[in-house]
Amino acid sequence: MITSVLLSGVGGQGILLAEKIIATAAELAGNEVCANEIHGMAQRGGSVVAQIRFGSGVYSPLILEGSADAVLALEMAEAVRCAHYLKPGGFAAVAKQKVIPVTVTTGAASYPADVEDRLSRVYPRMKLADCVPMALEMGDVRLANTIMVGVLSNEFDAQIPVAVWHDAIARSVKLQFLENNIKAFELGRSL
Repeated sequence: MITSVLLSGVGGQGILLAEKIIATAAELAGNEVCANEIHGMAQRGGSVVAQIRFGSGVYSPLILEGSADAVLALEMAEAVRCAHYLKPGGFAAVAKQKVIPVTVTTGAASYPADVEDRLSRVYPRMKLADCVPMALEMGDVRLANTIMVGVLSNEFDAQIPVAVWHDAIARSVKLQFLENNIKAFELGRSL
């Protein structure tokens, strides 16, 4: 069995760290893992997409449309944009965050006013989490991505034990950030 997870967001939100934690956890749990990321104009707030596939007999990280078991999105419009990757019955962990792109600030486009309605239509199984205020309360907005990894981790309890997730976080972040990232992860699991 192969599990596929698609991650989406914009540059600076920590998609690549989230990808590293998930891929490391899957590998530590004894799976073959393939992962990739598409940066685009990430440094300018552009879209970032990462794909992770793990299990037995994984030969490519690429996720076909309609085949992802889970989507982790750190921005709501990006979550809508990537909805076609999720398979029927799949799970979406979506951060309740809006990052306004340059095209909107210049007036060339508009941010969807009904983005939450769109999310509920395209993701029947979704956890929408307002993780940025939680991360700020913890003292570091950068913890929002780890909170969302915690939310997503509940979906894989049968495949990846919590202790393995903690080990993956320890291998993915610097020691001085470890304690707060573990707390953020556990906060996400509790949601």
